[in-house]
Amino acid sequence: MAVRKTLIVLGAVLASVVSVADAAGDDSYGRFRATYKELLETNTTLSSGDCTLAAQRMAVRLRAAGYSDADLHLFVPDGHPKEGGLIAVLRGTEPAAKAILMLAHVDVVEARREDWTRDPFTLVEEGGYYYGRGSSDMKAQAAIWVDNLVRYREEGYKPRRTIKLALTCGEETNSALNGAGWLATHAREEIDAAFAITEGVDGYLDDQGRRLAVGVLAAEKVSQNFQFEVTNPGGHSSRPIADNAIYHLVRAVDRVSRYEFPVQINGANRGYLVGMGKIVGGILGAEMQAVAQNPNNTKAVAALDRDANLHAMLRTTCVATMLSAGHATNALPQRAKANINCRIFPGVPSDEVQARLVRLVADPAVIVSVPEVRGPPAKPTPLTPQILRPVESVAHELWPGVPVVTALEPGASDAQFLNPVGIPTYGITGLFSDPDGGGIHGLNERIRVQSVIEGREFLYRLVKQYASDRGPE
Repeated sequence: MAVRKTLIVLGAVLASVVSVADAAGDDSYGRFRATYKELLETNTTLSSGDCTLAAQRMAVRLRAAGYSDADLHLFVPDGHPKEGGLIAVLRGTEPAAKAILMLAHVDVVEARREDWTRDPFTLVEEGGYYYGRGSSDMKAQAAIWVDNLVRYREEGYKPRRTIKLALTCGEETNSALNGAGWLATHAREEIDAAFAITEGVDGYLDDQGRRLAVGVLAAEKVSQNFQFEVTNPGGHSSRPIADNAIYHLVRAVDRVSRYEFPVQINGANRGYLVGMGKIVGGILGAEMQAVAQNPNNTKAVAALDRDANLHAMLRTTCVATMLSAGHATNALPQRAKANINCRIFPGVPSDEVQARLVRLVADPAVIVSVPEVRGPPAKPTPLTPQILRPVESVAHELWPGVPVVTALEPGASDAQFLNPVGIPTYGITGLFSDPDGGGIHGLNERIRVQSVIEGREFLYRLVKQYASDRGPE
């Protein structure tokens, strides 16, 4: 997933320590942990990993649980032998009832061993945390989806609705083939569902590890890369001139770094600011609610902007993520390029952001282009009572007194590809994350062991309730 944390360092409140593994009387956690470990320890980076292998390994586990070849479909898009995935099906008792789709990407962001304290592709349990690339984003949820199907089969559960699983590749890299997008185009009927559940917004912990709220994705941004490029005849480095490709590029990137897109408020971030503002209380809580009511309240906005997650939730953001320039140490650069990754606020056209960048750069030597378009613009999916009530019900069972709060996710997910083809997709995890986001997309990614234990039980109960209830068809 791209960064999917909308977290803030908050003060005290609301916590009830529940060992849901004990509460559920479940003794199969060791088997789940082995699934999680195998999935995490299968390198699925674009550069050197193999999503197809990860999908094959999960299929082996499902076959061992009693799923037949007719229930499992390993798919490998043409020309992408290591970017395959898996569709699995637990058939419901009412064929006319539309299915539920459990969606997860198994690819992960690049991770270099020399940068990490621990091997990023070894599941390490240490100090109450699981460490490893993908430990949170999003192999914990992917392993839970596989484990759900195993548990349901094991206990002889007969859902009213069919339950489907789709494990895909390519979510983490804009330039890669996207598995969810491929399925939406090439296997639309196979993944057809009343709705899908995937990653999105996690639960919120304060800096003491106490639960504040269960997060549910109400809307997400669009991830779009823009390229800044400067070309130049170059020359000998012993004869420097002002017209240097690197200087043009650096000035352009610096202008972007100092620009703030205007604050925008919609139902998703307003719901978060109002809901979490009440929980946080005090000065910060009042400022959150003030911005929800008036996005032009510059004093309150400035206070929220001190938190990177709140800052990102309020507006479109653009940031330099990659630079390349020059061809020799003793030559003036002939080419300089930068990648600017923008997370575009829902409803804002991409070309409008590009036009803004051109005006910011204000230098005809810098060409601002779109290297590729990731997919269709993300559209919010209404959070109906049929979706929210089960979330609230299961959350209340496991964490009494911890409210459910909707939010706008500054990152992006594969909902971008399923919503446009008529499969409403919701970001619901039941996993709680630390205020700093747990190193997602960065070094030493981690997630609390207790969070995984609880998230596993939450998603097991939630999917079961959806599959049994008469919700949206």
